[in-house]
Amino acid sequence: MKFSTLMDSVLIVGSIALLPVIGGAQTGTNNSGEPIAINSNNLFTYSTNVSYLKPFDAAFLAYQGNLKAQGIPSGSALVSQYQTGSLTALDVVKAAVNAKRLPAQALNDTSYLNAVESQLTSLGNTNSLSY
Repeated sequence: MKFSTLMDSVLIVGSIALLPVIGGAQTGTNNSGEPIAINSNNLFTYSTNVSYLKPFDAAFLAYQGNLKAQGIPSGSALVSQYQTGSLTALDVVKAAVNAKRLPAQALNDTSYLNAVESQLTSLGNTNSLSY
């Protein structure tokens, strides 16, 4: 193997390995102009002050049965009830709030609710989930 090819390979692998670290070390400013640290490895943020689960994760928690104690069915029963309208994205978000997986502010965040609804719709459009 040529030395230049070896060096290119090392640089590519090193860059890929460092991407999460570089992305997690961002800084921003708040309203008063003071710098704040932003860790992009944390929960996805929909509101400026509240961190939430990603909408996919909220819907998938329900799909996996992690919200059964809060009255949300899992798997195909979840999809069926959502498709018939007897279960809504708000129901799933309420259950996640009650399970202490989401803050109560998520209930009033229409963009988050719409994103969860989109994820629930996509679960119904998927014939099988692959891992």
